[in-house]
Amino acid sequence: MSGFELELPDDLVMSIKLPREEMPARLKRELALRLYEKGLLSFGKARELAGMTKWEFSKLLGEEDIVRHYDLEELSEDLKVLEELD
Repeated sequence: MSGFELELPDDLVMSIKLPREEMPARLKRELALRLYEKGLLSFGKARELAGMTKWEFSKLLGEEDIVRHYDLEELSEDLKVLEELD
């Protein structure tokens, strides 16, 4: 599996108003939100990037006033889950 690494200049890192130990998780969460909002990442992949459960990410979208994109594929997946619960 290959990954992707993003380097930020030290002066930029120092400008971010977060404790350094919180930065990786927080930046991943912010990136996930924006990519999802712009339709560049699906809900599942965005929540995976953010390191959150479906419910946590849904709640975060609401807190950030980001409209949830819900397509036929997601509806199909949700219906499949409901059928399995019966």
